[in-house]
Amino acid sequence: MVPAATAREGATLAAAAAHARDLGFDHLLLAGPAEPARIEAACRSAADHGIRLLVDLLPEPDPAREARAGRDPRRQALIPENDQDEATLAGLVDAAMAACVAGFRAPLPQAVTPEIWARLCARAADCRLLLWTHGLTAERIDALAACGFDAAVASDAWWDLAAPWMLDEIARLSRIGSVLACPEVPFGPRLPEILGGPEAAEAAGRRSLKLAPFLFDGIVVQAGFDRGAPDPLRPDTVAPARPERPAYDLSPALRVANAGFERMAQAGRPKLDILTGQSGPVLAFRAGDDRLVVASRVLDAPLRLDPQPLLARGPDMAARRLVDHPPGTPLDLAPGGVAVLEIAAAPPVRGPEAGPAEAAAKLPRIAIEAVSPLLDDGRFAIRRRLGSTLEIEADIFADGHDVIRAVLRLRAEDETEWREVPMTPMVNDRWRGRVPLDRLGRHRFEIMAWRDAWGSYRADLAKKQAAGVVRPVDLSDGLALLRAHGIDDIVQEVEQACDDAAKVRRLLDDETRAAMALVDPRPFASATPRDYPVDVERLRAGFAAWYELFPRSETDDPGRHGRFEDVIRRLPEIRAMGFDVLYMPPIHPIGRTNRKGRNNALTAGPDDPGSPYAIGSEAGGHDAIHPELGTLEDFRALVAAAADQGMEVALDFAIQCSPDHPWLKDHPDWFAWRSDGSMRYAENPPKRYEDIVNVDFYAEGAVPSLWQALRDVVAFWVAEGVRLFRVDNPHTKPFPFWEWLIADIRRDHPDTVFLAEAFTRPKVMYRLAKLGFAQSYTYFTWRDDKAGLTDYFTELSTPPAVEFFGPHVFVNTPDINPYFLQTSGRPGFLIRACLATMLSSLWGMYAGFELCEGAALPGREEYLDSEKYEIRPRDWNRPGHIRAEITLLNRIRAEHPALHQNRGLAFHTAWNDQVLLFSKTTDQGDDIVLVAVSLDPHHAQEAAIELPLDRWGLPEDAHVVMDDLVTGQRSTWTGRHHRLRLDPAHLPFAIWRVLPPVRG
Repeated sequence: MVPAATAREGATLAAAAAHARDLGFDHLLLAGPAEPARIEAACRSAADHGIRLLVDLLPEPDPAREARAGRDPRRQALIPENDQDEATLAGLVDAAMAACVAGFRAPLPQAVTPEIWARLCARAADCRLLLWTHGLTAERIDALAACGFDAAVASDAWWDLAAPWMLDEIARLSRIGSVLACPEVPFGPRLPEILGGPEAAEAAGRRSLKLAPFLFDGIVVQAGFDRGAPDPLRPDTVAPARPERPAYDLSPALRVANAGFERMAQAGRPKLDILTGQSGPVLAFRAGDDRLVVASRVLDAPLRLDPQPLLARGPDMAARRLVDHPPGTPLDLAPGGVAVLEIAAAPPVRGPEAGPAEAAAKLPRIAIEAVSPLLDDGRFAIRRRLGSTLEIEADIFADGHDVIRAVLRLRAEDETEWREVPMTPMVNDRWRGRVPLDRLGRHRFEIMAWRDAWGSYRADLAKKQAAGVVRPVDLSDGLALLRAHGIDDIVQEVEQACDDAAKVRRLLDDETRAAMALVDPRPFASATPRDYPVDVERLRAGFAAWYELFPRSETDDPGRHGRFEDVIRRLPEIRAMGFDVLYMPPIHPIGRTNRKGRNNALTAGPDDPGSPYAIGSEAGGHDAIHPELGTLEDFRALVAAAADQGMEVALDFAIQCSPDHPWLKDHPDWFAWRSDGSMRYAENPPKRYEDIVNVDFYAEGAVPSLWQALRDVVAFWVAEGVRLFRVDNPHTKPFPFWEWLIADIRRDHPDTVFLAEAFTRPKVMYRLAKLGFAQSYTYFTWRDDKAGLTDYFTELSTPPAVEFFGPHVFVNTPDINPYFLQTSGRPGFLIRACLATMLSSLWGMYAGFELCEGAALPGREEYLDSEKYEIRPRDWNRPGHIRAEITLLNRIRAEHPALHQNRGLAFHTAWNDQVLLFSKTTDQGDDIVLVAVSLDPHHAQEAAIELPLDRWGLPEDAHVVMDDLVTGQRSTWTGRHHRLRLDPAHLPFAIWRVLPPVRG
């Protein structure tokens, strides 16, 4: 489309016609009032280039009417009809037809009545007649539909690809004839101006052109559209020449679009099914049966999406598949991009033969579903404590109204007979069963359910008795069941009863029910598809307080290496603080090659002891003891002395070797070697540990000999009385290895406990727990705000994690000096100790914590003068220590069963983000501990708190007796709302026992 004034300049018109033809157009529209004297020449010039000419049918100019119409084409509806224009328009038609014009556009269709348009269309029946519909109401378009126009121009220039009116308009215009797109408003602002620049304008233009063949039958564009012309056209000026340096070039896209219109004209425009809503970033529709079109509504950014879900939308889309776009492959769209994807019908799946009816009749009639708790559908064992009760639930139901019975069955893995306990129905077909766990080790459980024939008869008879409709045949049915199961004595008693009422009572009584239960053949019995594992563990697997120390530092002189006998002398003091596990880093010989010096220096001095994690020397490997610590007999004495104190010894199982480890000489095929034949040192890029090399579990000579050797190491220390193993970095070793090793050790020693020192991704930590690690390090170190603590410990204390994951909360480790402790002073250590001891049933600390040691390497979460690389004697009575507070916390833990578990944890309202309020409650509700902790080590904090009276089943005005477990004082709190103050200068926490309440 060019301004009608272009006809004044023959060369310009010829160039416009040639360009139009080059772009694939077949018509050129002179928009605006054409000069009749120039039309014939313009037609010839256009025809020379294979282009047919269209002109506008316009009534005589009326300044008042034009003023009312304005520049916006959408305001045409304001123009009044004028019957006096018919003669003028008829004259234009005749003159233009005489000049060989191919057709006309009606840019102001509301200027005259539909009847006049009908007569004008009939007058120009041999020409192509375009109806300009911008701004027309639906009613007006419908009135013009039968006038004889060949095509109508759509309002897509205003469409955002989201509003639903566009498709409605296309459907309405289709009743007129062909529907033509018009992506830019003629004589209006150009796309670069509307969209704020050429980039968005080009993206919008390309999008319109690619979509147009699917939506429309043709297209109308004004001169300059393909080159990003910035200035609007004027109807009274000549079309501008093509710029030498256009903002962009849409010529190829226009040619493709026009070719697409031709193909669609031959095949028929496809039926469209919109597949997306109005608020998403893309428009997607199915075009016919074989194409999926996806267009980005976003012009300033690329998009990435998965087109696969679109196949499930729209009619029959689920029965189609993408032809050349593999599932899971993302679809990338440039800003305003359009993708046309080929789709094809997907044949329906033909399943296997259903099999004979006889086989189907043997399938279970009783459904057992949603068994809980299970871990990965029974792939791994849930954990329970010795002496506890295993509680299992399931949905159990059958067809019809028969009564069913169900049992929970349990057996130890070394038993063949099942123990059965009845399950009890609750609500909505949910059943529950409980069975005590009295043996240590792996057990298995299953559920069995069956139709209770006597129970069904009994229930029906009771209903009939209540309704007074018992018939003789009802009694004989019961007698037949009794005879069939050989209970003749009851049959005789029923038959001898004095009347039918007495017979019914005897049939319904509990003695008869119990007799039938003993001989119940369990018809239609169904069981869970498999039995499920449960590990029964000892108390210390889930409740313990660990104290970690380097035995070589148990000395009063840094020049004298500590020995096991020195550790024995400290045991009473450690036990007095309330710890029941003594944990030591590796006690094995330390290699000399590449030994690390103080603070991880690459070069060690002659007196530097090295890292105990560089295991192995000429003195032995993982089954030997570092000579400077003592002998194996000395170690046995330590284990015995710990047992005398009521403690256990935990050892560090670190699968790493120094270059001096005997295994490198005896089994080089267990290790990884570099391509140049050199040794591969342990790495955690960019860090390298030159004093450590790692085994390769899948090296050519490693399976099974390496695996067995490592198993034998653990078995050796188990034989020496060790049952607790802290495993260093288990997440860097194969999962199958751990599952095999732990199962092998626990088969004969089910009291063995493995702790995973795995600071890694949550799913990896959980997988290790599923494989057999009863305990695991946690993210507690990095949870020091209220929201983080609440969210994390809620996760750990609720299913599924609580069923298998044993969070062991260490307040510090030789490797980690938490940032919180580096600047918090003594109150910070008290805060973290209280949180650890009260939130988790397992906690531990590394020696020096009780002395509030926090000196760090600048900017790092590591200790200054790390004990991993030196001997560090300490003054355990140094002023400022918190041994008394740690003793208090451990005593509170020992005295309260609520703190022996991770279940029963609940967080409560404290209106201060620096105050954490929580409670722990036993399953039976007979022990409740309430804890308030300030998270601010520097300032006193006050908070309004709310007691969880509803959780405790109490009214709002209840009087609750509270025992302060720190001060020993008892008080009564009334109602829900209270206020407390925690001062770190005194004590940053408070702990109460909630006694059985007195109702108000």
